[in-house]
Amino acid sequence: MNKIITISRQYGSGGREIGAKLAQKFMIPFYDNDIITRAAKESGFAEAAFENAEKKATNSLLYSIAMGMNAYGNQDLGFTHLSLDDQIYLAQSEVIRNVAMEGPCVIVGRCADYILRDFQNVINVFIWADLEYRKNRAISLYHLSAKNPEEEILKIDKRRANYYNYHANDKWGKAENYHLSVKSNFAGIDYTVECIKNFVEHEVQ
Repeated sequence: MNKIITISRQYGSGGREIGAKLAQKFMIPFYDNDIITRAAKESGFAEAAFENAEKKATNSLLYSIAMGMNAYGNQDLGFTHLSLDDQIYLAQSEVIRNVAMEGPCVIVGRCADYILRDFQNVINVFIWADLEYRKNRAISLYHLSAKNPEEEILKIDKRRANYYNYHANDKWGKAENYHLSVKSNFAGIDYTVECIKNFVEHEVQ
């Protein structure tokens, strides 16, 4: 198997667990927070800067305006100056391309499907699930507060969407951007893993 598998996911859908189990099945590297650690080490930025980048994208319009002001608002720095968030995104993108060139792997989130759009050996997967399932999973596994969990889940999804929509200039979750989309609470975590594995193996043939 010589494929790079990217996984985009709704919060609480189990996408990270699915990605980790899929990597184990194929016996290939799994990248999630490892991307941040490696990007921080290679770029010199603090890991916290990478972790906070996506969290800022709470409002699509305000995020785009803020990014534009950061990039172009300081005339002393010139129009070619990149904002800190853009520099972080580019550093992270370079790491994602590097790990993809190193060989087969599974990469979760971080616009990996868009960043690797010119690679020929990439399979992009989107994991989603019903809100009630995601709520129960987030409370039990991620220790999300039981007070207004739906609101927090939707807020996190919105941040992910705004971050992706800004950097990829496309729509997060749009069917055309993925080779496969799976509803994890319909199939179950383990069967979803098998479903993706079978899809990849069939595509390889």
